[in-house]
This record gives sequence, C-alpha cells and structure tokens, in this order.
Amino acid sequence: QVQLVESGGGLVQAGGSLRLSCAASGRTFSRYAMAWFRQAPGKEREFLASIWWSSGSTYYADSVKGRFTISKDNAKNTEYLQMNSLKPEDTAVYYCAARIGSYLYTLPRDYDYWGQGTQVTVSS
Repeated sequence: QVQLVESGGGLVQAGGSLRLSCAASGRTFSRYAMAWFRQAPGKEREFLASIWWSSGSTYYADSVKGRFTISKDNAKNTEYLQMNSLKPEDTAVYYCAARIGSYLYTLPRDYDYWGQGTQVTVSS
C-alpha cells in the first residue's frame, strides 16, 4: 500500500518561501508519477506540478511556473515543492499525490494515492 506523508507547511509572509516535503513508502516508485495539488476553501483541488520518478521530468501549471519547483530525492523516497515569492492567494491545503504511469495528468481523479495534506497560509 502506497503511503504519502506531507510536511513543511506553515505560516509565511507574502514574498517569503516554503519547502514542502512528501515522504513516500510502500512501493518502488520507478514507474510512478508524483504530483502536488492544492485546495483553497470553497475551491476545487488544483494541479500545481508533477514529476516522473525515474527520469525527473517535470510538468507545471502555468499559475505557478517560475515560482514553484518540484524535485525528488530517490534515496529518501521524498518529493519536494519549493515555493518562492508566495502570495496570499497561495493560501491552501497542499497535497501530494501519486499515480502509476505518465506524469502529464493534471486532474485529481487521475491520481490514485493521496497524502493527508499540509496547510500553507500566506499573510499579507
């Protein structure tokens, strides 16, 4: 069973940075894609970025391209989301997710495994 555990959320001022982590366990992830989503109150869950575990190829939503960076550490089975130049509208619960196969999928229904989420709050 795949388990994903996020950490690193918190309160940050606008313009600041945070790095989220997602520790993955339960499988060998060479054929998996990993992704980050977020969900703000009253809004749908939004795709942010994804990464193909074996090659490190990445894909970003236009809304975060240039500000957020997805990466991974194979030895630690951990993916990361580095978030820079944070804005109040980035306030949300951030989730990591995993699926077998292509990393180019952006809908929540395309991902089979989810973490519990970590809250990010950006103050103005």
